[in-house]
Amino acid sequence: MSLTIDFETRHDVLCIRLGGELDHHTADELREKASDLIERNEIRHIVLNLEQLTFMDSSGLGVILGRYKQIKQVHGEMVVCAISPSLQRLFDMSGLFKIIKMEPTEEFALQRLGVA
Repeated sequence: MSLTIDFETRHDVLCIRLGGELDHHTADELREKASDLIERNEIRHIVLNLEQLTFMDSSGLGVILGRYKQIKQVHGEMVVCAISPSLQRLFDMSGLFKIIKMEPTEEFALQRLGVA
């Protein structure tokens, strides 16, 4: 299975919706596209919607952490939403939830960032 990536920009927020599998085969594509959009569109915040994501490995975690660091450089925030129990466990074990906020839906994530 491959990765599907959908980007939407709302003001200074980049919504990234992922589906399929985020692993070492697909991580570079997400890294390159997201980094480029963040730089070109002066993005300050990221909403990461994982509702359709079925699998993620450490490469995926690395891409997410890298985009978090990129956003932090402009004093922004990353919010993850619609995360499955198995991916939530992976985020918990990796410690990402100590730095990245979680909301149940994309709408709540956008409200948290003052966009919705």
